[in-house]
Amino acid sequence: MYCSECWKTRRSGETSAHRAPAADPPATEETAEETAPDHAGAHAEVFPEIDLKPATRAAIGRMNIVKPTPIQERSIPCLLDGRDLIGQARTGSGKTLAYAVPMVERCDPSERAVQALVLVPTRELAIQVASVVENLVARQRLRVTLLYGGRSLRPEQAALRDGAHIIIGTPGRTLDHLRQRTLDLSAVRFLVLDEADEMLDLGFAKDVDAILSRTPSGRQTALLSATMPEWVAGTSKKHLKDPVTVEVDADLRALPTVEHRVYSIQKVDKMSALRTLLDQRGDAPILVFGKTKRGVKQLAQKLEMFGYPAGALQGNLSQPARERVMRGFRSGDVPILVATNVAARGLDVAGIAQVINFDLPDSEELFTHRVGRTGRMGQDGEVITFITPDDGRKWREIQRNLGHRFTVRSWNKEAKRAQLKQ
Repeated sequence: MYCSECWKTRRSGETSAHRAPAADPPATEETAEETAPDHAGAHAEVFPEIDLKPATRAAIGRMNIVKPTPIQERSIPCLLDGRDLIGQARTGSGKTLAYAVPMVERCDPSERAVQALVLVPTRELAIQVASVVENLVARQRLRVTLLYGGRSLRPEQAALRDGAHIIIGTPGRTLDHLRQRTLDLSAVRFLVLDEADEMLDLGFAKDVDAILSRTPSGRQTALLSATMPEWVAGTSKKHLKDPVTVEVDADLRALPTVEHRVYSIQKVDKMSALRTLLDQRGDAPILVFGKTKRGVKQLAQKLEMFGYPAGALQGNLSQPARERVMRGFRSGDVPILVATNVAARGLDVAGIAQVINFDLPDSEELFTHRVGRTGRMGQDGEVITFITPDDGRKWREIQRNLGHRFTVRSWNKEAKRAQLKQ
């Protein structure tokens, strides 16, 4: 599992910071522990204040990461100490590594059993989390297995038979394996609910409860998300024991690297307005959010008909089709992605310059997660939101729950000003 840059480097055979120098022999399972001390010396500056195994420190160094982000700096020591944790930080803040590092530290490669479980709401997020974890365990003889729907069960069953230490999965598919007795969670010692607010909401709560009931009561549990409504704390009490709460940049109103432009617009004018915005785009990828699966599909088809390089990501696509769309978006071959909220959580594509809310989301949490697709890790980003007359009440509620009022401009006036400049 590689990011686009790593894949290009791997394909081209060029030496990069992600790979060991050519003079060094490749590490194998048998030599990993012997070579780990050398790597530790080479990466002594990596997370220096945190006590980690040499192999883990070296793996982080190979990812070109030296200094922990605030959520990592505060969460990793707590989790290494065995504490349960509720962690909240903005999207793009490094939450995956914040739990993946202590998770890998707690797993024993000599024990042939599933020792860690990460539950996520979407297939795309499962794949992204797995890419991070696999980078960490590459030379530690720990096996990672992905479980998600939209594809055959057989390869997953085979991987589970071969032995897996860490499972990353969506609730539905994970529960399928439990019911078929191809998955045993009785040895799990570390459990993570990523995007915890969604995992504990009504849509997933029943499945999550059923899965957690198959894990030991003495396990360590971590909940992480960009948004953590108050009800989550109450619901999570039955899953966590005396948890540490870590909040980093949790104020959703403060998004200094993201510029917001909000336009009042008539519904019939939205398509022409979107085309105007896309005509002004640069080379960076753009993410356009619609509301329904059908609406997203039709919008992408219209854009393609007008000559825009657009793809659609929505829940009715088969898994191979979803992966094909994401490959095109990540590579830049299809720089415009039209998506439902399936892309609002966990989608990590470097350099998304602009998020366009073609349709308004239903809640401030979804608005925040959509916004979080741009301006990641301190980079600049822009969010454009269309507000139709029918959206008035919902928009006021979103602003009220965010505790922030956005300046709303008229699209018609903006368009006229642009024409005059021309």
